Amino acid sequence: MATTMILDCDPGHDDAIAILLALGSPEVDLIGITTIGGNHGLDKVTHNARAVCELAGRPETPIHAGCRRPLIRRPIDAAYIHGETGLDGVDLPEPSRPLAAQHAVDWLIETIMGREPGTITIVPTGPLTNIAMAARLEPRIVARVKEIVLMGGAYGVGNATPVAEFNILCDPEAAQIVFNESWPVTMIGLDVTHRALCTPEVQADLCEANPRLADAVGGLMDFFRSTYRDQEAFPDPPTHDPCAVARVIDPSLIPTRRCPIDVELRGTLTYGMTVTDMRALVDDSDPACTTRVGTGLDAERFWELVADALARLG
Repeated sequence: MATTMILDCDPGHDDAIAILLALGSPEVDLIGITTIGGNHGLDKVTHNARAVCELAGRPETPIHAGCRRPLIRRPIDAAYIHGETGLDGVDLPEPSRPLAAQHAVDWLIETIMGREPGTITIVPTGPLTNIAMAARLEPRIVARVKEIVLMGGAYGVGNATPVAEFNILCDPEAAQIVFNESWPVTMIGLDVTHRALCTPEVQADLCEANPRLADAVGGLMDFFRSTYRDQEAFPDPPTHDPCAVARVIDPSLIPTRRCPIDVELRGTLTYGMTVTDMRALVDDSDPACTTRVGTGLDAERFWELVADALARLG
């Protein structure tokens, strides 16, 4: 049966691919998208999410705009990577349907409380503000969520600072809340996503999979590659966010291990670090530890999964 999924995102080039992957996968029942300021401001990323659904031929997908800023700190963004629109490099179609009026946090709570417990998987691929706010406003949702599979963090080197990954650094206080609730959390961090490189060969395969989407996918990846080369010295862009969706679709793509994870909030040099205790010998069935971390990626099968989803979008 398809996994019932809510995608919480801040599109962003890699978020766009994550949306297409979720929409095109028969293993996913995407019941809604919530947006969060991160890669760019809330208005731009929300427009981008609507435009990507329009591109995919799924404009009816429910989309709800969420929090405009972090819980405590000042907002930051990644316009230096994603451009002025957040999705530079391509002209996307204008959304044909109005944006839903209900705030994302209210919609998350209402939707989770209205479904059977243990049936909804949340996949956050941006800052965790919406998810933390929902857990604080209605704590009962924590026991009802099947799992959270997020793109963020790292047990190794960061990208926004030497030790902090961008999504977590956007709102470390929110991340600390999410990691310390009792729901199951799987962290798909940079240690995994830096292996998901969209090489020219991969890009050609994605474009060939769906000629209707080829110009859009190619334009997105061309721009993404150019900024990663200029700003991060990557020859090809690591396509972070669809890795979290892929883990839900096929867990065998990304091996994980159960271990304690927390977020550093006080360190002058380590603020926003996801402190992952890889020393811990935690039994895989130990209910006391509710956090897991991704440790690898079958990149070839991952890109085959993405290409198959694109092909299914018609």
